[in-house]
Amino acid sequence: MNISDEILQKLMIQSHVATEAELKAVVEFAKSAGVPLVDALLEKNVITDTNLGKLIAEHLGVPFVNLADVTIPESVYRVIPDKFAKVHKIIPFARDEGGLKVAAANPSDTPVFAALEKKIRQKIIVHYATEHDIHNALQLHRRELQSVFADLMKRFKREDEAPISTIVDLLLHSAVDETASDIHIEPGEADSLVRFRIDGILHDVLNFSKTMHSQVVSRIKVLANLRTDEHSAPQDGKVRIKHDEQSVDIRISIIPMVEGEKVVMRLLVSHFKLFSFADLGMEEAAINKINAALHRSYGMILSTGPTGSGKTTSIYAMLKILNVRDKNITTIEDPVEYRIKGVNQIQVNTKTNLTFANGLRSILRQDPNIIFVGEIRDPETAGIAINAALTGHLVVSTLHTNDAATSLPRLTDMHVEPFLVASSVSLIVAQRLVRKICDYCRVSTTITEAELQKNLPATIISKHYIPTGVNKEIRVYKGQGCKNCRFTGYAGRVGIFEVLEITKEIRKLITERKDSDVIAQQAITEGMLTMLDDGLIKVSKGVTTIEEILRVTRVETL
Repeated sequence: MNISDEILQKLMIQSHVATEAELKAVVEFAKSAGVPLVDALLEKNVITDTNLGKLIAEHLGVPFVNLADVTIPESVYRVIPDKFAKVHKIIPFARDEGGLKVAAANPSDTPVFAALEKKIRQKIIVHYATEHDIHNALQLHRRELQSVFADLMKRFKREDEAPISTIVDLLLHSAVDETASDIHIEPGEADSLVRFRIDGILHDVLNFSKTMHSQVVSRIKVLANLRTDEHSAPQDGKVRIKHDEQSVDIRISIIPMVEGEKVVMRLLVSHFKLFSFADLGMEEAAINKINAALHRSYGMILSTGPTGSGKTTSIYAMLKILNVRDKNITTIEDPVEYRIKGVNQIQVNTKTNLTFANGLRSILRQDPNIIFVGEIRDPETAGIAINAALTGHLVVSTLHTNDAATSLPRLTDMHVEPFLVASSVSLIVAQRLVRKICDYCRVSTTITEAELQKNLPATIISKHYIPTGVNKEIRVYKGQGCKNCRFTGYAGRVGIFEVLEITKEIRKLITERKDSDVIAQQAITEGMLTMLDDGLIKVSKGVTTIEEILRVTRVETL
């Protein structure tokens, strides 16, 4: 976008999209969260991406195009190289007798279009499209990594002539483009397999010869400053790369296997977007409970779930709300995955004896208002965190438990007295991540009540669905599969949650050492939605599928 925030605000007021008071609140939010005004406007649902594009296009005096509604022929898309299109945020979408129609986020970048006209010897007709829309269109037309790799290898007569640094760069940048969270490089008997973890699922993306494997591993070791002559012991390291003007931190783990060394790389985008609770998929009732707990000056809020369930993202969404100038927020994390402006973040370092427990003791001497402990792993950390919550501090932390209610006996197992748990813990949020149905290929379908009863109890079905028709059918949604979602039917993820508020009755059950089933039943009686309930609400809204909910909640067939 090539208009200033001030002009954008004036346009929105003149068009009666928002009032001055509404825009002031969004501007303040954008500053505190450290995000562009455009992102803040979209996140707060002040305006849709399409309507924002129309508003800007009209101001700039150029035609507007919504690329989501356009089918771009492959022959047209390939006129402009991918790298050039990404750098300049442009994409060709149609061609006729008048020339090549190009969507651009910056339509006034005349030198770029002049250079393009000279290269393709055809007139360029510039349209405006939002950056978000252009990004999605570029992703939709991305080439498969195996195809790009094959084209690269065609330039060389022998494999040992191929530049390994280029191949490793291709792997890393492709993974970021695909929004992968992890890269797995696995040696086999005949060749090596590269897999990307996308939306929690591993996908095979590339095969290359066994002879190239050791060279690729050596290059990764060089980048991470690891020993290249060590092949029989595990090694851990990290590296940072630049990708499309953003920094990406990569944690590297190398371990010896029977067939060679296996590499797993975790990708962490440094400029992390601070999501709102609504973005994460929380229902309004759950958000209200969390906000109430966050506005208390003391107590403990716990986020629970297995590794990779999105706990860190949820905690950071809480810190975004708490992060105001008159509060001192200090965290101790292992590792510090994302930097948050205005928050004091400490990295655990076992070599210097900076553990969670020792770091937490030191934080308490730093006059904190709010403390985030990355994880409560042991009785020592649990005891200090509980005492901090009882002495005027708001403590936020994570636990590895299956659901919200089991977090309470887990704390007592760490030798914390039940009356201390009951007095300090104010809220527990349990969560999982489920894949969202792809927006590009979502269709509606029906399933019979009889089929549903094979996987869900009748009481749950009657609570969420009202079957219709002679065969008692239920309307659901699914993705047919397309290039945008790798033909899986899913693109992106959303959370399913259960929020357990520690009420007077639940506090009594904790002090009486009741088991988690009794506590969970009391919470449900008081209105708590379980993760299964929350998931089925999202199924009815067409956000995800029943299969996804069953996959992550592991509901037993009754």
